[in-house]
Amino acid sequence: MRCPQCGHENAAEMKFCGECGTRLAALCRECGARNAPAQKFCGECGARLQSSGPSSQPPSPDKYTPKHLAEKILTFKTALEGERKQVTVLFADLKGSMELLADRDPEELASFSTP
Repeated sequence: MRCPQCGHENAAEMKFCGECGTRLAALCRECGARNAPAQKFCGECGARLQSSGPSSQPPSPDKYTPKHLAEKILTFKTALEGERKQVTVLFADLKGSMELLADRDPEELASFSTP
């Protein structure tokens, strides 16, 4: 099956494109049948497949940027997206600190340090 996003040829049993990760089949919410991504209605039961709103996946950068920039974005895609990490954060507030700092400039607050 050819990917509608990047044009990569994938094996028929693939659910997502091996090149760009785009879903290769639209699953019908009514009957669960697999349909080609471009179809608007299910070939099995006739139910509407695509919502009329904007797509949930943003378009590939090569659709709206010059080729050399799109290649750079796609090459460093994982670095640009960032990563998810589990962290522990502690927020502490000292009694009366807000009153002490309320009339100070934000840049001055950022440079505050305790001896």
